[in-house]
Amino acid sequence: MSGLSRRQFLTRATALAAFTGVDLTILGAALAAADEPFDGPSTLAQTILQGTRGSKSYRVLTAGPGEPYIPRLDVLRRSPNAARSSSRRSLLYLGHLSDLHVIDAQSPGRIEPMIEQDHAAWGSAFHPQDPLTVHVTAAMVKSFADLRFSPLTGAPMGVAIVTGDSADMHSHLELRWYIDILDGIGVRPTSGSGSTFEGVQAWSEAEWAYRPGDPTGGSFGDYGFPRLPDLLQQATAETVQSVGMPVPWYAVYGNHDTLLLGTFGLNSQLRALATGGRKAYTLEATASSALNGYAATGSVLGRAIDALGVQLGGRSGFRDVPADQARYLFEQHTFMAEHFRTAPTPSPIGHGFTQRNLDTGETWWKADWSPRVRAFGLDTCNQVAGPDGAVPDDQFRWLADELEIAQAEKRLVVVLSHHNSLTLENRATRPGHDQKLHGADEFVDLLLKYPVVVGWLNGHTHLNQILAHTNATGGFWEITTASCIDFPQQQQVVEIVDNRDGTLSLFTTVLDHASPVTPGSSGGYLDLASQSRELAANDWAETPLIRRGSPLDRNTELLLPAPFDMELITDAELEAQHLTERARVIGHAEREPR
Repeated sequence: MSGLSRRQFLTRATALAAFTGVDLTILGAALAAADEPFDGPSTLAQTILQGTRGSKSYRVLTAGPGEPYIPRLDVLRRSPNAARSSSRRSLLYLGHLSDLHVIDAQSPGRIEPMIEQDHAAWGSAFHPQDPLTVHVTAAMVKSFADLRFSPLTGAPMGVAIVTGDSADMHSHLELRWYIDILDGIGVRPTSGSGSTFEGVQAWSEAEWAYRPGDPTGGSFGDYGFPRLPDLLQQATAETVQSVGMPVPWYAVYGNHDTLLLGTFGLNSQLRALATGGRKAYTLEATASSALNGYAATGSVLGRAIDALGVQLGGRSGFRDVPADQARYLFEQHTFMAEHFRTAPTPSPIGHGFTQRNLDTGETWWKADWSPRVRAFGLDTCNQVAGPDGAVPDDQFRWLADELEIAQAEKRLVVVLSHHNSLTLENRATRPGHDQKLHGADEFVDLLLKYPVVVGWLNGHTHLNQILAHTNATGGFWEITTASCIDFPQQQQVVEIVDNRDGTLSLFTTVLDHASPVTPGSSGGYLDLASQSRELAANDWAETPLIRRGSPLDRNTELLLPAPFDMELITDAELEAQHLTERARVIGHAEREPR
């Protein structure tokens, strides 16, 4: 099959130069270059591992060897064609982010002292690296920009997806910070007065916390966490200038974007705490303010009295902090609406959500990511309680209808959700709400009915994991990526490849964020992101080493049968798609600060 003619190429290049604002001479030369494997930074070249222990249990990190792609035949179930590497062509190269957990560490709405009750059970309430999440997210965005061309085929990145848990504690500030960092807008990660860090990690009374100015005492000091007297000031003093995602990015809900700490419903007590001027630093104060708020939900008067008790200082275990209305806890609809307050590039406005979503309140969407790849973004989050999810019947039936259409139109399908097949069993409902919630078995069976479904991308469990779902004739791949809060703080790129032999391959490549292995002392966002990764690697309550997954969950080639004749996708169609994608990432690189 032939590609674009010279006239078609020149016409398209001229239009793309006007669209991107890149000089036609520069863009034309770049577009004419042949795709070659891109030698960008990824775990193909280098991994980051725990090093030796210091005087106690704390470990620094060290560079390890890269990891090559490992072929997996669980779905194909036969030996692949050894010559496929010489004939393959890229259908779509995309970025997959999940569980960014952007945190306002100074918010009075956080419940950090709960780790005193049970560190393992409440580990997500407090991490030593909490003030550094904006820096980590910006460093991860830079990794995607650095690997904007495929390390396998050289194809340009076309799109990216964020599969939920972007705002850690339901704060409007956290929501805005995450969107702005992905859009390439500078963020100063502080709240309250903005001049001094006002949080448990700066207070000597909070001996249970990691306090970088003086970590002695408490379990973190005993473990050997380092003294970093400038860390909190460095974390909040400067605006983090993100390079922004190089491609259009899309988003779905996570449980942390739906419930408080991804588990609890919102109440008046918590809303008052979040914007108020009193922050708890003891277990007793936190339990009384958070849990009494639920007990007080029986009457309007009870809720008002409970909220007033904290604000007037009627309880011990609190310290005064500057109040900040920007910390308010957002509503479910606000999550979608804020995605419309976005920069025109990298686009799209709404990031998957449309005006229909805003008008109807539906929290799921579909989008064509290329002429032959269609994405379905689902909301699997339980609206009542609990971190795990399920698929509501209205979404289940909608998706079934849409998959029928995609199968008839011969569109490859990628399904997107926050929860994975191991965490789709939460059927909690409110009294009077009888909509069926579908679990993992029913959902997987639905996807298996349609051979055009090639991948299901998700997150939630903060680890790298790849599962094969099969039937008699084939199946699809479920790809779960790690998080940006817990070690190894990794995300991934996925490339859908036509092997031109009746098979497809999904290549997964794990990315570390673009920070040095060993943190420096500059106070810049990359050094602070590196420090975050090292702290996370020592947060024993979060079982850091397990979250890397096995080699079969990281850099892989996931083979499966092609669901239709791939020759229907012409070379000219693919070339036109890649020209647009290449022009977009070149335009991003031209705008990127140097």
